[in-house]
Amino acid sequence: MSNYSKVSITKEARTELHDILGLTGAEISVNNLPAGAGVPFVHSHKQNEEIYIILEGKGSAVIDDETVELNAGDIVKVAPAGKRQFSAAADCGITYLCIQVKGGSLEGYTATDAIM
Repeated sequence: MSNYSKVSITKEARTELHDILGLTGAEISVNNLPAGAGVPFVHSHKQNEEIYIILEGKGSAVIDDETVELNAGDIVKVAPAGKRQFSAAADCGITYLCIQVKGGSLEGYTATDAIM
């Protein structure tokens, strides 16, 4: 068995990598919203925080009734209880990664988790 998985993604509206890569500690999705489109629901989480990485385009997120403008290169972390909804700009689509992990679960990272 290999110690890695590799996939290529397309411009589908949403690609969830949990099942495709066999993820065991995070959920990652790649999301593409065309100009003027938005996620059709507001949501929060019980335990999981989300990190949004804006790859291309522009748009906005409404988080707890506050509008946050988004542009390529922006990164936003939303606590589990934060109520969120994302939209593309009227004149431009947006592509973003959403990384979902259990809040407070990180025990080691980078050098502290590396075995040299």
